[in-house]
Amino acid sequence: VQLQASGGGLVQAGGYLRLSCEASGGTFRIINDDAVAWFRQAPGKEREFVAGISRSGRALSYADSVKGRFTISTRDTAKKTVYLQMNSLKPEDTAVYYCARTARGPQNSNSKRALDYYYWGQGTLVTVSS
Repeated sequence: VQLQASGGGLVQAGGYLRLSCEASGGTFRIINDDAVAWFRQAPGKEREFVAGISRSGRALSYADSVKGRFTISTRDTAKKTVYLQMNSLKPEDTAVYYCARTARGPQNSNSKRALDYYYWGQGTLVTVSS
């Protein structure tokens, strides 16, 4: 499975962006059973969980720092395309954002550990100016 992340860019504080993650390859069964998550990594910091859709597609989870501002969504049950709508952006949201997929773990929650995800996109840079 290959992942292509896009949608990053430069935005002023208070602005918004929508990131997209497109999956290709694999089989429908495998993709449909995946959990999908967005992580981010700022310079000099560890990669951190931002938001996720569970394997069942019925549970969404968010980091406390983005709750109420970011929304993860998908338009298909296979979660081939997953979006991250980011509103009210802050300078501390500046990072490279990565999408990731895994078929591990429970059906109705997301792991927040990067090592539990084995497919990764190339990352898209989000820069929020003050």
